[in-house]
Amino acid sequence: MTALTLSTSAAPGLRADALVIGVAKGAKGPVVAPGAEAVDKAYDGKLAGVLETLGASGAEGELTKLPAPAGFKAPLVVAVGLGAAPDAEEADDAGHGAEVLRRAAGVAARALVGAKKAAFALPVDGPGAIEAIGEGVLLGAYSFDTYKDTGTSAKERAKNGKAPLAEAVLLGGKPRDAAHKGAVARAVAVSEELNRARDLINTPPNDLTPEIFAAIAQAAAKEHGIKVQVLDEKALVKGGYGGLLGVGGGSAATPRLVKLSYTHSKADKHLAYVGKGITYDSGGISLKPAGHNETMKCDMSGAAAVFAAVVAAARLGLHVNVTGWLALAENMPSGSAVRPGDVLRMYSGKTVEVLNTDAEGRLVLADALWAASQENPDAIVDVATLTGAMMLALGSRTFGVMANDDAFRSTLHEAAEEVGEPAWPMPLPEHLRKGMESPVADIANMGERMGGGLVAGLFLREFVGEGITWAHLDIAGPAFNEGGPFGYTPKGGTGTAVRTLVRLAELTAEGELG
Repeated sequence: MTALTLSTSAAPGLRADALVIGVAKGAKGPVVAPGAEAVDKAYDGKLAGVLETLGASGAEGELTKLPAPAGFKAPLVVAVGLGAAPDAEEADDAGHGAEVLRRAAGVAARALVGAKKAAFALPVDGPGAIEAIGEGVLLGAYSFDTYKDTGTSAKERAKNGKAPLAEAVLLGGKPRDAAHKGAVARAVAVSEELNRARDLINTPPNDLTPEIFAAIAQAAAKEHGIKVQVLDEKALVKGGYGGLLGVGGGSAATPRLVKLSYTHSKADKHLAYVGKGITYDSGGISLKPAGHNETMKCDMSGAAAVFAAVVAAARLGLHVNVTGWLALAENMPSGSAVRPGDVLRMYSGKTVEVLNTDAEGRLVLADALWAASQENPDAIVDVATLTGAMMLALGSRTFGVMANDDAFRSTLHEAAEEVGEPAWPMPLPEHLRKGMESPVADIANMGERMGGGLVAGLFLREFVGEGITWAHLDIAGPAFNEGGPFGYTPKGGTGTAVRTLVRLAELTAEGELG
């Protein structure tokens, strides 16, 4: 992964392959952002005009390369667009918010693939900006080429120009300042774990079965002092986990329920995170149509996010207890697969009539939610690529937030927006519950077609223990990017919701939850 360092050095004397600066979009043309004063001075104060001549406007995501001025040790200047320049009332001290800096750094890091060292002279007004730029660099430089012929060693990859940016120097950061060092440490911990989630999501399903996922979680837990418990198929049968067993029954790769427990001696709050981990979703007997199967390795994105968030909490040493539940199964059609019309007895004791085997995520989550409820945590958050309906409602970049408590839903929504993960609060209309009534079981796994994402949320609510605050994040849209990369978001697995979960844990540790 790209190395992050801090430096108070002047931009002209720093040896690097490139110097990254920011340029905003002003009313009358591009505006050079703070941090690039030395470059602007070397261009006799006419850098904005030079950039405009080269076609730059300062629009977000725009990237312009130009030769560095005489006297600079770096041969190349990379100007990255920050978007509209804020007016005086909206501007913070540096003039640009954290997410703007995060995206700009990501764009630059993606463009600098193959470079050994780059200096980032973006606007820095304190630890928050340093952390945002650091995250943007580390997330933007991400690549997944495990299965590509790019050379067998890091040296070969660097030689053929396909290695990610090796080192990023953040100018304006003070190497001896505790807050600045802490900002870098947080950026590294969160970004490394988020990128681990991306790796898992991008891994082909033949190499990431429930058993393999569980083994990866065990190894990480051992490394970071997290307690781990893995329930295999025999333990699930003994415990009566009908949802996991029903969904996983059609596959030769048997299901698992993984429990990760991070505890801190000074913690007085307990959060439970529950992740949907369908390592491949064919739809089961209710087979998905052609064209809808190719990316279904991403159906374990919720479990990947939960896994990454628990490990990040441990690495950050947060004063909160966090338990992660990974509900892992592969949904395949076979002679032993669950059928439409079957009735499953869930871990909670409730029975569910399966009307559609492609509505499987809610079945495995139901078992894990009830298991999490038995520990009576202060709050439960489940994360899942649950419904196409949520994508129809919110598009491909925004996830939905539902909850049984309005204040908690608002807290999660605000946390998501704060860390740069677009989210939107969604309701749980009581009248939709009637559509899941079954003549043969306590509830059916399907209801009304219209509002299907909300129906799924209502189903999950049935398996949350009484009196426990709960929220559901439907990340079906932003979990897997099928289009081109943008900002710090790559093509493929995105790791969405990791930062929201980490931020919620921080807020809880700080006493902001209840």
